[in-house]
Amino acid sequence: MALTKYAVPPRNVRQLRRVRSVYATGALLALLVLMQAGRVPNERHAVLAGVLLLVFGVLLGWTLVQLRLQGRRGRCSTARRLTSSA
Repeated sequence: MALTKYAVPPRNVRQLRRVRSVYATGALLALLVLMQAGRVPNERHAVLAGVLLLVFGVLLGWTLVQLRLQGRRGRCSTARRLTSSA
């Protein structure tokens, strides 16, 4: 199965960069809540914080992969056309 190489428009790359910090902050806050849940024995908070940490971690990882792939695709002709037209 071959992957099709395509360039993400510059506006979407900027949006991915902005969202990256939101996901990182959310993961950090969920981690802090998870650490606080260890002090207070409330299983619901620990489960919720664990789920949030997992979700934010997956979203952050996916965003980083997309940005990494976009950096590699930056040299293709489609990316040059999108960049020059923007």
